[in-house]
Amino acid sequence: MSGLKLFNTKSGVTEVAPRLAEVEGDVQDLIEAHMETMVGVRFLASEYSTGPVHGGRIDSLGIDENGAPVIVEYKRATDAGVINQGLFYLSWLMDHKAEFGHLVRDRLGAAVAAQVLWSAPRLICVAGDFTRYDVHAVREHRRSIDLVRYRFFGNEHVGLETVASVTGQTAAPRAARRRRAAEVPRARRAEGAMAELTAAVDEVLLGLGDDITKVENRTYRAYQRLRNFACVCPPQQTKLLVYLKADPTKVDLVPGFTRDVTGLGHHGTGDLEARLRTDRDLERAQELFRLSYAAA
Repeated sequence: MSGLKLFNTKSGVTEVAPRLAEVEGDVQDLIEAHMETMVGVRFLASEYSTGPVHGGRIDSLGIDENGAPVIVEYKRATDAGVINQGLFYLSWLMDHKAEFGHLVRDRLGAAVAAQVLWSAPRLICVAGDFTRYDVHAVREHRRSIDLVRYRFFGNEHVGLETVASVTGQTAAPRAARRRRAAEVPRARRAEGAMAELTAAVDEVLLGLGDDITKVENRTYRAYQRLRNFACVCPPQQTKLLVYLKADPTKVDLVPGFTRDVTGLGHHGTGDLEARLRTDRDLERAQELFRLSYAAA
């Protein structure tokens, strides 16, 4: 990992040397077995065949916490072809939405299949390293792409580092565009304070790091690294609800401001709810935002 050193502090201080996997499959097997924990994606299939005409096999198929289809491709070390290979499979996926929908229905149920977010498909490339040309290339594509560097440390630790994360620029569905157009006059009618607070929250969340992308879901806006760390619901008349990845058992909950929503139904992801009404609430919430960003 770039610039990162890991030390074992038992019986003195000993550096744990980073290493690459012996074979590519070691990385794939580990991430597929713990995909939701490691990259925030629910696993669907491994080595998924794209059929005799297309003639390929997608390393891993999944769906993220916002409902977006995800392709994960792995390389043991640096490989200039991983991005193009992933994009090749992503194009196939966009032409086979019904097939993906059947897979989701079979593995996760009809309710999840009905909520697939086709406006934001993702490609995650996991490799030993990437070049500056790779980082430049993803910024030229109109797709959501995450470049993730891995390293093993000894036999018990693995590290993941997001090298680049780019939000796709695909056109929103026509219905979504109509929805947003209809929301403009409603936003103008809403209290100016809530509109300003929503814009301020957006600025603060995006300012936490360079690896943040926004995803517009049907009922919330997600801010994510590899996983969501904050979800902002549409502003209500007197408050703005933000759901965070921070552990509610490790923060001091304040009645009327924060609450533990673990196991409670709500839009978005995260077990800590923050209710923002004023700029002062936003100031109080910023440390929670940072904790959530770190947890993702």
